[in-house]
Amino acid sequence: MSPSVARRILTSNAVIALAAMGVLGYALVELEFGESDPPAIAGDGTLSAAEALSLVQANDMEPLVADAVAAAKKRAYLAEKRAKEAARKKAEWYKKNKAKIDAKIAAEKLAKLPNPTAEQNLDAGEKLNAAKGWQACWPALKILWTKESNWNERADNPWSDAYGIPQALPGSKMASAGPNWETNATTQIVWGLSYIGARYGDPCKAWGFWQRNHWY
Repeated sequence: MSPSVARRILTSNAVIALAAMGVLGYALVELEFGESDPPAIAGDGTLSAAEALSLVQANDMEPLVADAVAAAKKRAYLAEKRAKEAARKKAEWYKKNKAKIDAKIAAEKLAKLPNPTAEQNLDAGEKLNAAKGWQACWPALKILWTKESNWNERADNPWSDAYGIPQALPGSKMASAGPNWETNATTQIVWGLSYIGARYGDPCKAWGFWQRNHWY
């Protein structure tokens, strides 16, 4: 073989070798710094062991980033804890004050309903009293319930919780005369007359008892 041919062969082999080394070096750099694209995932979502290892190594998180994520998770946990504690305290407060809250709501609803005048209630009382056959005792009944409630169907005694025109105690007793006992004067008067008849016989005797005791 001539010296010139030998030089050409050696030169060609050296070029090929250098090219191969360059490609290999580039590949190593890509793998080292994670700049290459991650391996494609199979259509069914599975990964080979090599592909999984490559993905894991290519997605190493910096400690500072991890610390920031942990701090955010801690803040979220503490915020959730505070919110749950506030909700628990609110529920306990509501349970403790439910009766007062319900009473306030009921009173507000009651205040919005039509409120007949004392004169209208007096007129109904006189008619119902006459229906019981107690016409002669109307003056006694009129003054008795004027003393008790001024013929106000929403009169609520703050000291005893007596309620309504006849000052039933408790007011819910008048539910036996009708479910609208809180606002309906006729229902209250019917109940009150029934009470007077059962306990005293008529309004005249009930008024006489009140004068001696200041209650009936």
